Amino acid sequence: MSGWVLATILLYLASLAAYTRNLYVENKFIGRLGPVCLAAGLALHYFALIERARVLQAVPYEDLWGSLSLFGWLLGATYLGLELVHRGRSVGPFVLPFVILLFSLSHLRAVTAHPAPARGPLFALHVTLNILAYSAFALAFVLSAIYLLQNRFLRRRRPGGMFWRFPAQDVLDRMTRSSALVGVIALAAGISFGFVWANRLRGHYWNGDPKEIISLLMLLFYAGYLWISRRSAWRGARASALCMFNFAFVLFSYSVVNVYLSRYHRFY
Repeated sequence: MSGWVLATILLYLASLAAYTRNLYVENKFIGRLGPVCLAAGLALHYFALIERARVLQAVPYEDLWGSLSLFGWLLGATYLGLELVHRGRSVGPFVLPFVILLFSLSHLRAVTAHPAPARGPLFALHVTLNILAYSAFALAFVLSAIYLLQNRFLRRRRPGGMFWRFPAQDVLDRMTRSSALVGVIALAAGISFGFVWANRLRGHYWNGDPKEIISLLMLLFYAGYLWISRRSAWRGARASALCMFNFAFVLFSYSVVNVYLSRYHRFY
């Protein structure tokens, strides 16, 4: 395990500890320590990705393990951006474990260099934007789960001690829509770059493979969520449940990618 990896994990763990402590006992210093350690961890995580790219002599996400690392990095960066916009830190303890898990899993296997065909900037943008979309949708899933959990406690009138540290439900609702919007924009751009790249490679935009079909369905369902979540009849718990259901498309899409990786050891 390289120094970049160990230092990154320690910073992420320190951020998780600060976020969790602040959830139970609010403290100004500890509250600020969480996002500071997260930002520092993301910076070192970035250098770990650069180191992976140097060893592979290719983009760091050209295999499954590298894509998991980038997934975790973009998930943490997206959450940090939403935290700065919406001023809510109580979601951190629920997001950081996923970031730590994804980063740790990506380094279970040693990085070995092997020749890779030139992909070009279009392919790099296609994959990066798609993984950004996956990360944003994963964050929307976590926020929706917190919303439904909070709604259940409110209905039973049995809130716990840390319950009052959670963001208000309208804040959670806005954060979920913001995260889903980031995902929709990133996925739409990623799909577009993918079609252009496929046309240059194969001479036609549409190939009809499962990855393309699932990506378009995912875009359609999340765009539908953004539209329906603003309607009074669906706003709140129903919209959160729909957002969680949509995440099944993300998981299925990632499993389809894994099939391609196991066959060709590459994306596509």
